[in-house]
Amino acid sequence: MNKNVITVLLSIGLSMLAAYGVTKSTENNDSPSQTSGESGVTKTINLSESEYPDLTYAAESAVPAVVYVGVTVTQQYQLDDPFYRFFFGNTPQQREQQGSGSGVIIRSDGYIVTNNHVVANATKVEVTLNDNKKYEAKVIGTDPATDIALIKIDAEGLPTIAFGNSDDLRIGEWVLAVGSPLGYQLRSTVTAGIVSAKGRSMNFGQSENPYQRQRQSNQLHIESFIQTDAAVNPGNSGGALVNKSGELVGINTAIVSQDGAFSGYSFAVPVNIVKKIVGDLIDFGSVKRAVLGISMSDLSPNLAKALEYDSVEDMMKKMKLSSLDGVYIAEVSEGGAAEKAGVRKGDILLSIDGFKVTNGASVQEKVNSYHPEDKAVIKVLRDGKEKEFTVEFQESASENGVKVAKGEVAFYGAALREAPKDVLARYGLSHGVEVTSLGTGRMQEAGASEGLVILYVNDQPVKTPQDVVNVAKNAKRSVYIEGVTTDGRKAFFGFGKE
Repeated sequence: MNKNVITVLLSIGLSMLAAYGVTKSTENNDSPSQTSGESGVTKTINLSESEYPDLTYAAESAVPAVVYVGVTVTQQYQLDDPFYRFFFGNTPQQREQQGSGSGVIIRSDGYIVTNNHVVANATKVEVTLNDNKKYEAKVIGTDPATDIALIKIDAEGLPTIAFGNSDDLRIGEWVLAVGSPLGYQLRSTVTAGIVSAKGRSMNFGQSENPYQRQRQSNQLHIESFIQTDAAVNPGNSGGALVNKSGELVGINTAIVSQDGAFSGYSFAVPVNIVKKIVGDLIDFGSVKRAVLGISMSDLSPNLAKALEYDSVEDMMKKMKLSSLDGVYIAEVSEGGAAEKAGVRKGDILLSIDGFKVTNGASVQEKVNSYHPEDKAVIKVLRDGKEKEFTVEFQESASENGVKVAKGEVAFYGAALREAPKDVLARYGLSHGVEVTSLGTGRMQEAGASEGLVILYVNDQPVKTPQDVVNVAKNAKRSVYIEGVTTDGRKAFFGFGKE
């Protein structure tokens, strides 16, 4: 009898110890748990304490590096008043308009990224830091196609935000929007939300906001927005979208609203696009935009109707599609990167360097991360079979308002080509790089002219456009150019990279 009692007590004791051990291990376990739904698909759910949405660290990390951007735009106008014109003539009058937005410090020496529509046509840009210090800013470069602009203030040791990876963002992930909504008085405002969608375009009709107005006036627009439900209002444009770690994952750009105020959703340019744009503006003075050379359509009921299928299901069956992820290649540019690689009209583009293509916006986002002459492996579906091709991207036909022909390179608003033999012979030269055309940019401002043959950049002889680009890229602060003008005279000029 005593032996049985002892056995029972030992069993109870061991059971209690086991239960305690399980409880403690569960409390301390930071590893993800897994659940299986009715479909049999296993989903990972991370229930560790670190995954709860405490956003204080992210906010405290981001706020010091987000600035208020005040803008002055001077406009000319003509008074429609006969009495005034009789006494004062037809002299145009000027008036100043004030605007504002936000910006993000990306380098401690004063480089700040914002939206192009914030600083477009500005005659004066003033930046106010989180500590209330004010600086006049210079516009380094703009890219209307992505609505990104780079400005700079003369300061050192500034707080910055580390770049994250926007490709890693997940639907439902917590994010913060930091900026100055509705003006100066609401500087350093932080709002929270989740990632509602990725790869969004802005084909929403006439929603009234500055980005949409700019979009309608600019032929090229590259859009693959991060959509969030973090509250964003006028003045937030150019501000930071950050993840829980306080890393920059996007630049807040637009809202969709009927009245111009926040009504549920906001849109940000992914930081992976931003990094490439600002890097090009710092290194080259213009954006080196890669081109794949295709026209494309999303896989959708509208496409099925256009291709005369009975339904989208009929299209999927006959094209042997397992899903509607991917894009239909409607046209392939003659002599373009895709055609040279072997891509055909009617192929379904599935991925680029392993990056899964879901729609046209995602293709734009990925292609925009490359430079001309970069290579990538693309996967397409053709006749129900997957095929891979290696493409070498080409350069866009237009950069910063200057046309760039085949074999030419954009450089600070100018188009450059290797000087032809007859041009070199005309001036008795053995080498040189010719300026074929000029648009707005540093070269024009410094005094360059069309037809100029560049001989030296920072005292280094140049033979090809890429030589010019490489020397300038390696220059720390300034670029000095020596060349010969069309009338045979020597030309010397320079400009700062900042």
